[in-house]
This record gives sequence, C-alpha cells and structure tokens, in this order.
Amino acid sequence: MSIEMKNDYGTIDITNDVIAQVVGEAAIECYGIVGMASRHQIRDGLTDILGKENYARGVIVRNIGDETHIDVYVIIGYGTKISEVAYQVQSKVMYTLKKTLSLTVDSVNIFVQGVRVTN
Repeated sequence: MSIEMKNDYGTIDITNDVIAQVVGEAAIECYGIVGMASRHQIRDGLTDILGKENYARGVIVRNIGDETHIDVYVIIGYGTKISEVAYQVQSKVMYTLKKTLSLTVDSVNIFVQGVRVTN
C-alpha cells in the first residue's frame, strides 16, 4: 500500500515502507528507547533489538480510507517512566512525519515489547 498526495505539479506516492523507516528513525532518537522490537516476535524468533536496517520491521502502517494509523513496537530502558517515553515517541513521530513527508497521521500506538537494563 502507499499514500498518494496530489499537488499542483502532479502526484506523489509514498510507500508504507518509507513511512515505517522514517517512524523507526524518529522513535529510536527518543530518550528512554533502547531499540525497536519485531512486531511478530514469536513468528520471527527475534527477541533481540532490531538493527538500523530493520527498523521498519518494528512499525506497522495501516491505511483505512483516508486515515493513517501507525503502530510502533519498542524496547524501553529500565528505570524510565513508560508513559512519558511513550508520549515522547508519539509526539516525535507525529512531528517528524509532518515535517519530512507532510503527512498527518490519525493515531500513533506504542507497544512496549520489553524492558532492558542499560549501562
């Protein structure tokens, strides 16, 4: 699936993979986030933190009509307030998508897949 935007010069198609990569990059920059987690941990057999090239595997972009919903799967550092970290990720993702892709999303859902102790 992709999102199609029209302007005076023509149309722009942005695939969900591009959106997922941008979301992953924005989320990993937030304080308290240790890394991205796979959205299908049991099927993928991955309990480790995803590498930079796999951030999109921790993000689901759903297009329902004209609405765009994003699910982000993260691993949070031990000792941080989960609700604050989740709020910061939501804010950062919405801001980044608005500034880089001119895309307004309807919801950003954060799923905490684990907590890790960091040094």
